[in-house]
Amino acid sequence: MENLTNFKPLTPEEVKKILGLTIKHDEENKLITFLCMLLTYTEDSQFNISFNAPSSSGKSYIPIEISKLFPKEDVIENAYCSPTAFFHDTAEKYDKEKNELLINFSKKIIIFLDQPHTLLLEYIRPLLSHDSKEIRVKITDKQQKAGLRTKNVLLIGFPSVIFCTAGLRINEQESTRFIILSPEITQEKITSGILEKIKKFTNQEEYHLNLELNEERESLKRRILAIKEANISDVIITNPDRIKEEFFKRTKILKPRHQRDIGRLISLIKAFALLNFWFRERKESQIIAQDEDIDNAFSLWDKISESQELNIPPYIYNLYKEIILKAFKEKNDGISSGVTGLTKKEILEYHYRVYGRVLSDFQLRKEIIPALEIAGLIFQEPDQNDKRKTLIYPTTHSTNFNPQENSGIDGGVEPNIFNEDQKMNENIDPEEIPF
Repeated sequence: MENLTNFKPLTPEEVKKILGLTIKHDEENKLITFLCMLLTYTEDSQFNISFNAPSSSGKSYIPIEISKLFPKEDVIENAYCSPTAFFHDTAEKYDKEKNELLINFSKKIIIFLDQPHTLLLEYIRPLLSHDSKEIRVKITDKQQKAGLRTKNVLLIGFPSVIFCTAGLRINEQESTRFIILSPEITQEKITSGILEKIKKFTNQEEYHLNLELNEERESLKRRILAIKEANISDVIITNPDRIKEEFFKRTKILKPRHQRDIGRLISLIKAFALLNFWFRERKESQIIAQDEDIDNAFSLWDKISESQELNIPPYIYNLYKEIILKAFKEKNDGISSGVTGLTKKEILEYHYRVYGRVLSDFQLRKEIIPALEIAGLIFQEPDQNDKRKTLIYPTTHSTNFNPQENSGIDGGVEPNIFNEDQKMNENIDPEEIPF
């Protein structure tokens, strides 16, 4: 393991700068992905990420590029695969007497480059939830002569798991097990991506040589290897009251998913401490986090928490803010009494006007609108002038319209049904909650 003098304390901004050599923009996405992979070298502090966004948005590019910093033997990349193929491909050995495949996922990073088979997701749910360090599942093998035959699979340890999918609909059982991310789709990011590809593919040899010669990037790779070899089992947080205070200060209405979100927040704290473990107090195989690590974790969480609270991909939440809310305001600007909702056609047209690309009508109807309805951000009402049409209304106050004034009017915006719950939870006292 490298000597302490070979490394210096590394800040989140410095990590983002190094990752920015190959990944432009997506500041929070690349930092969280890096920390997720780094935590694979702990005993049980790993968390999972799901990248949900349309095709060509760079959702698989981010984890692939970051994984290149980690030892090759620790990274497992998979495209679409069946449960049987996945387990056979990753198995270390087969016990013929027990008819059992043994798979050790300790200190492994698993990247699914496409949405895996739904049955595979069901099989590994206990693994993603960290229910037990040893999990047994049963799969069926197709034998040439014997037909279908049951086989046992023993899964040991917890990996860091990252899913990449173009599907925007998320099963609730899966969504609560992940931090849900979406790559940025801004003009600035796309421009930077195009320039980077020109730079890379016009002279690949020179491009890769410059990366190898970059001292900060190479130092980060050595740092990762040193963290792996340090065999740190866990990070102790000696100031839980600080976490409790900061979390409840930001959370007025408690939801069941917050029980998992607080776990992810704690994992982020541990990841920041692990990144600088040379400068943290160490007790055998454990290190102690500092207040700086807590601050860094909450600062990062604040930037992604809105969409996590709503349980929808950031892509859909941004589309709601940038398209639906603005189109609704524009349509109703200057109207003195009552408001009119949006048709699906108007949303598609406004999307094209803003982003210059076509949004699939199927994707809007089957994925985006249902997700926004479940999140409570929109509701649909029949058009009073044409019952064959359905109009879409935002349920928030972000449009500068007062729902209280317009409620009771045909097609008007409903009042905010969460006001009473918010009042009930505004003065929540963290000390009274046994967390």
